[in-house]
Amino acid sequence: MAAMGIDIGTTTLSLVLVDEGSGALVASRTLAHDAFIDDGCPAGKVQDPVRIWLQLQDCVSDLIAEHGQPSCIGLTGQMHGMLYVDRRGRAISPLYTWQDARSAEPGGDGGPSAVQLLRDAGCAAAPGYGLATHCALIRSGSVPRLAEGMATIADFIGMRLTGASRPALTPDMAASWGGFDLKKRAFQTDALESLGLRPELLPRVDAAYGILGETPAGVPVACALGDNQASVIGSVASPEDTVLINIGTGSQVTVPIREWAECGDGLELRPCPPDGYLLVGCGLCGGRAYAMLEQFYRQAAGTDEPRYDRMLAQATEFVDRFGADAAWRVRTTFSGTRADPDALGGISGIGIHNFTPGALTAGVVRGILEELKEQYDAMRAFSGMNAAHLVGSGNGLRKNPLMRRFAEALFGLPLSIPAHKEEAAFGAALHAMAAAGRVASLDEARSLIRYE
Repeated sequence: MAAMGIDIGTTTLSLVLVDEGSGALVASRTLAHDAFIDDGCPAGKVQDPVRIWLQLQDCVSDLIAEHGQPSCIGLTGQMHGMLYVDRRGRAISPLYTWQDARSAEPGGDGGPSAVQLLRDAGCAAAPGYGLATHCALIRSGSVPRLAEGMATIADFIGMRLTGASRPALTPDMAASWGGFDLKKRAFQTDALESLGLRPELLPRVDAAYGILGETPAGVPVACALGDNQASVIGSVASPEDTVLINIGTGSQVTVPIREWAECGDGLELRPCPPDGYLLVGCGLCGGRAYAMLEQFYRQAAGTDEPRYDRMLAQATEFVDRFGADAAWRVRTTFSGTRADPDALGGISGIGIHNFTPGALTAGVVRGILEELKEQYDAMRAFSGMNAAHLVGSGNGLRKNPLMRRFAEALFGLPLSIPAHKEEAAFGAALHAMAAAGRVASLDEARSLIRYE
């Protein structure tokens, strides 16, 4: 039998079928969902959830037609974002994604932003967090009149697969919205009520990471995990001594820990099944910085031809000839940071001997990783943990050997890449196997992970 894992990413849908005995990929599908739409808000970044569902429904149907019904279905997807549903569980708003920044804008009267209001009430919040966006929408009168609940995109997909009318969020998805007590694993309803946020719109929190329901064919569907948690589960076979770096549209460095702890220095503590936590540092630009540079080169060359191969060749040639320290010093915080949304990137270290595209490209690659390394150093100082293993995931690392080379040099460890691609979808499948009782535990499911 094979378990299905589904990852609803910022730009793509990824599905895998994982053999329960060997961990081998039976099938894998990835497609761009092209779901971004314009809602008229300059700071908005929204998507059409129904378009995502219809495309996913077709892909699931095709896989079932080709390989038969899966044993179980696991879900994951972009964190922080949210949408509104009606009493039947139907989407009645766009998906306000994690990139949506309307909550960072001042109030209509010039007062504090929604993010600041939440922080003043004692709630963790940042631009793009679901409850910060919800607060901003309340202030602008934009919450749909028929709204009966809120969901992440992955939980909305779970509702559509099972016919559920009410969402149930795992603690990691709930925490990604802000306004969540990590220790109690519950929303901070008193603080949220004081800001006019209706507690009845908040979904139930499934602290057991259980089963949301079944498809019409009787296939159990697990409650959705955050993409960070799913990537950790799908990539890290030995969580006690491993640091995970992920380079995708954004970037993350993650260290699993067992106990709740108060953390600072721009780090986040996130719940992770079955009962532990993750220390997480995020680069909001991450792999997007490399894509921005590729677009810059296209414009400079006056061409629509992709430049990635040339970028990699020039950067590798430069580093081989002059060394990594001769590259430009690039701070890739072009999208700000969680702590400072207004932060900008920077470039320095330019001389007459390194004024070349290769030096710039190498500097961007290293800058993406240096942001994560700074956060990992803060994690080590906070937790006392020194990792024995470095695992990498995401297409940024898979497709860029220079990035892998820099990662090993910066972290001082050999880099392992999972043999399977689509790590988050793979992790969702492993989680579903444990939640549905197909294996004895999540640790047993993780024993199926193999590295290149």
